[in-house]
Amino acid sequence: MGSKIVIVGAGYSGILTAKKLEKKFRKANNSDVSITIIDKNPFHTMLTELHEVAANRVDEESIKISLKKVFAGRNVDVKLDTIESIDFDNKLVIGNSQKYEYDYLVISAGSKPTDFGIKGVKENAFMLWSYEDAVVLRDHIHEMFRKASCETDIEEKKRLLTFHVIGAGFTGVEMVGELAEYVPFLCEKFEIDRDLVTLVNADGLSRTVPNLDEDLSRKVERRLNKMGVDLLLNNFVQEVGPDYVITKSGDNITKHITGTVIWAAGVEGADITNKVTADIEGAGRGRIKVDKYLRSVDKENVYVVGDNIFFICEGEERPVPQVVENAEQSAHTAANNLACAITGKGEMHEYVHKNHGFMVCVGGRYGVASVGGVNKKVKLPSFLAMFAKHFINIVYFVQVLGWNKIISYMKHEFFTIRNCRSFVGGHFSNRTPSFLLVPIRVWLGFVWLFEGVKKLLEGWMGAPKLEGFFGGASAWFNSILYPGSADAVSQATAAAADAAGAAADAVSAATGAAAGAAGGAQAAGVAIMNFDFIGLFNMILVSGKELAESGLADMAFKLDIPLMNWFVDNVILSSGSMQVFMQSFIVFAEILIGLALIGGLLTFPAAAFSIILQFMFVCTTGLYLNTFWMIFAGIAVLIGAGRTIGLDYYFMPWLKKKWKNIKFVKKLYLYND
Repeated sequence: MGSKIVIVGAGYSGILTAKKLEKKFRKANNSDVSITIIDKNPFHTMLTELHEVAANRVDEESIKISLKKVFAGRNVDVKLDTIESIDFDNKLVIGNSQKYEYDYLVISAGSKPTDFGIKGVKENAFMLWSYEDAVVLRDHIHEMFRKASCETDIEEKKRLLTFHVIGAGFTGVEMVGELAEYVPFLCEKFEIDRDLVTLVNADGLSRTVPNLDEDLSRKVERRLNKMGVDLLLNNFVQEVGPDYVITKSGDNITKHITGTVIWAAGVEGADITNKVTADIEGAGRGRIKVDKYLRSVDKENVYVVGDNIFFICEGEERPVPQVVENAEQSAHTAANNLACAITGKGEMHEYVHKNHGFMVCVGGRYGVASVGGVNKKVKLPSFLAMFAKHFINIVYFVQVLGWNKIISYMKHEFFTIRNCRSFVGGHFSNRTPSFLLVPIRVWLGFVWLFEGVKKLLEGWMGAPKLEGFFGGASAWFNSILYPGSADAVSQATAAAADAAGAAADAVSAATGAAAGAAGGAQAAGVAIMNFDFIGLFNMILVSGKELAESGLADMAFKLDIPLMNWFVDNVILSSGSMQVFMQSFIVFAEILIGLALIGGLLTFPAAAFSIILQFMFVCTTGLYLNTFWMIFAGIAVLIGAGRTIGLDYYFMPWLKKKWKNIKFVKKLYLYND
């Protein structure tokens, strides 16, 4: 009988532990090891992004990750259940639905908000620690503004528009910052004067986000003040009522009238971890004492990861923090040690938490961060801090749901962002109706089809023409760049003869070379730019006429890349048969791109290949400037242009459905929701 591993909780640490264990045992061909992960929800929630949903910056679905998708194609059994207790003596995990036997147990149940026993918090405050919390709070905020817009009593209107966020740590600051950024849009929507809205961030601490350096805390506070947030620091909450908050600062007790209280003042272990500390040694607030290998100090077959750990690393004074970085690092250590315990192979690792810094967002546009190595941190300016935040999220998504989640995240955070609430503003947001791109898509397709058919009629499928095609263009450029050169003149004359009759969708090989030859030692035009970038490539811009007489149709641009030149000379022009093969490929490609763009079928690969072909022409023959519109048109229709008045409207949903059901695609997350 193989070993049974049961993981309680599918948070950050639970998911990563399960995935790492499954990968280890699959590689070692240990098929007799079973892994079961249990959670009360069928999805993993991005707890660090809850404030974005609560303040309506992103869609609620963006913070959910389906467990079924995470473990698709993997030997991990996902169970939907609420765990009530754990029988350590009989090795049983007891849930509402069933009991689960285990040989090894991983406790990764995470945390829940703690009210510290303060009167009225549970009954009157909104929590922010789950998907449901974020959705309920978002709807409540919207409802408060709706009610206030119809309220005639000015004092009641002000009360409805007063929001107290309790807690000035990461969660509290990010929530009040997000809300402050959202308020102006709500005021505009409901025609409410911004001065009627009151936002308060209260905490018993003397400064915001004490994990940060003091100067960064001050930056956060200045930003909050600028956004219209009142800071109520050194004030401990004594009671929360249905329409008030009572705080105490020293001997002064104050009652604050409010319409909404959002509680973000700390966390404790989940219900199940508070229960199990009656049987195994804990350290208060639902944390479990572990040894250096992340095993319970009482049960060697019980591993603990994430927020549930109570462990003080060597040389440290405080226990490891309850942050995502701790969840990721502890999952890696626990998975390694558990695999060693089961297989008897390898070496167990001691857990060493490495703090690479902290970052906090104040809305979607501003952030502060202190990041770096364990011993040295660098303070980042706002733009880089926000960039680092998104980059770290993407690194996590690579581990959890790969390509699929990365695309989804970027879509929600940048390409469909609401009200331009992003650190890059709305510059990447897709706000142009796609039907406006239909004419340029069809015209681009027609031009490609025309070029392909023209080459077909000119015999590109039968006789080699590329040598004259490329040579004529190069000679024309040389005759302008190096006027009077005997080599340039002779090359131009020879190339003109070779290229006679060859079609040129870039710089006209025959005409350009002939002009250079006819001018004898005189240049065929004028060189505008010839910039050598440290020997890697040359950027060349020339005109076939005097500059004052030139139009776009006379000016040609070329990227002269030595590596590309070598490839052309030694591969493409290596034989007549190779030339015909490449010519046939170009003809077929141009015709297929044209038909695909006209019909709006597989628009993305067609537009992408259109851009690639244009780049190839820029690097070999050069392009007249009046042809550059094709590059920009290809970029414009790259995403979504075939879904309006195009066959992709029907084909892409069908293809996506079929593609997602392929086993290896699900396993590697090679799809986009």
